[in-house]
Amino acid sequence: MMKTLDKLEAKDTKEVTNGAAMAAVLSAAIGSFALGLIVLFKAMGLLSIPALYDPAGGVSGRTTLAVVVWLIVWGVLHFNWKNQHISHQRIFLLSLILIGGSIVLTFPPLWSLF
Repeated sequence: MMKTLDKLEAKDTKEVTNGAAMAAVLSAAIGSFALGLIVLFKAMGLLSIPALYDPAGGVSGRTTLAVVVWLIVWGVLHFNWKNQHISHQRIFLLSLILIGGSIVLTFPPLWSLF
């Protein structure tokens, strides 16, 4: 009976791998921040991305570039973290900071400063 309890306790304390999920969360935040940077650089005249779909205008090129950044980052992070346990507190905090930064970067009054 005691050996069974020891085995159950050992299983309960085993860390579950969450690297794949943390890679998805962080890559989404990085992709969001990348879109903010792309929008700001476009407003500053530092980046020119052509429209990929004329009815949508230039936003189609900017968002496509941000999606490409997101997918590349997701692939790299997933490959490196898929079998690991990653601290979710750090990832969520960093993700909130990046998403907050992306909101600020896509705020039109900020563009008027440049």
